[in-house]
Amino acid sequence: MRLKGKKAIVTGGASGFGEGIVRKFVSEGADVLIADLNIEAAQKLSDELGTAVKASETNVAKNDSVLKMVALASAELGGVDILVNNAGITHLPAPMEEVSDEDFDKVFAVNCKSVFLTAKHIVPIFKSQRSGVILNVASTAGVSPRPHLNWYNASKGWMNNATKGMAVELASSGIRVNAINPVAGETPLLKMFMGEDTPEMRAKFLSTIPLGRFSTPEDMGNAACFLCSDEASMLTGVCSDCRAAGYMS
Repeated sequence: MRLKGKKAIVTGGASGFGEGIVRKFVSEGADVLIADLNIEAAQKLSDELGTAVKASETNVAKNDSVLKMVALASAELGGVDILVNNAGITHLPAPMEEVSDEDFDKVFAVNCKSVFLTAKHIVPIFKSQRSGVILNVASTAGVSPRPHLNWYNASKGWMNNATKGMAVELASSGIRVNAINPVAGETPLLKMFMGEDTPEMRAKFLSTIPLGRFSTPEDMGNAACFLCSDEASMLTGVCSDCRAAGYMS
């Protein structure tokens, strides 16, 4: 078991890529706190996976909520070794000038400010124990932007750059920071990326992915498990594209 004895927080862990990461971590021996706005889904998954998994109703864009999440992880898990910043949202496809202020602010609050807030409260813990792993779930959108998702693309580019900066600053404290960049995947956000979930739109998206399929929660669980395990102990500042070329998630 590659994560035996490790204690992890997975934000947005109740569905999609986050659920895939939670399931993989538990199968590899980790204790996990699912931090999600949808507490019903988080609790349902926790109940299914057993006593190694706890649930927290968390708004990752709010300081007080993140602080409570960290306190709950310390109390219920007995500490934190791994943080996965997976929670994320997008705006609907639209010309950049037509995206509302509200949608722009929400995308950057969830996709970017959350990384700042979790670092604010968890990095001191990692520094005190001279170890820890942070994994940011970004997107190939931050590397190969697709038109009409401009501000989502920008938020994921921000996350990749933050990952590299965090890795450089925290390496001397024994903390590793990496990111994964999924291509379009079978998650609840897929319909929002496409605008409409039709066979024609799916075919259009698939045509930009050389492997000819969407990514899956299981794919991201496997990638996350490796990067958060001791097998990747020499890797930090890596932003791994999970796409085999092509466009964004």
